[in-house]
Amino acid sequence: MPDIRPPALDEIDRQLIAALQLNARESVAMLARQLGIARTTVTSRLARLEKNNVITGYGVRLGQRLIDGGLQAYVGITVQPRSGKEVVRRLSAMAQVQQLCAVSGEFDYVAWLRSESPEQLDQLLDQIGSVEGVEKTTTSIILSSKVDRG
Repeated sequence: MPDIRPPALDEIDRQLIAALQLNARESVAMLARQLGIARTTVTSRLARLEKNNVITGYGVRLGQRLIDGGLQAYVGITVQPRSGKEVVRRLSAMAQVQQLCAVSGEFDYVAWLRSESPEQLDQLLDQIGSVEGVEKTTTSIILSSKVDRG
C-alpha cells in the first residue's frame, strides 16, 4: 500500500509557503533573500513541494472591488442516499459554483457560490434545489471577509 502520509515540512518550507501565499509571483532570488538561503535551495525546495503535492498550483486572487460587484455565499447541501455522484456531476456544470467540498457533519456537501446579483443567486439556489437527489440546502451569504490566507 502506498504511503499516504503528508510530507514533513521544516521551518524553511513553512516560511517559503507563507511567502508564496503573500505573493505567488515572487522571484526565486527575492525568496532566497527573504529566507536567507541560496537560490538553488529555493528552487529545489519548490520542486520537492510541487512533486509531493504540497503546492498544487499558483493562481490569481481577485481584488475586493471586483468581488464587491457581486455576492458570495456558502450553501450546505444534503443529498439522498446514493445520489451524491449525480449531484456532484450536475453542480460541477454550474459556472457559479466556485468550489464543492464533501464534508462531515450536518451536510453532505458545502458549495461556495459567486453570483452577480441577489436575483442571480436566487435563481442559482432554485437550480441547486431542483437537482434530483438534493434534499435540502442551507445558505449563508458572505457579508465580509475577516481573515483570508488564500
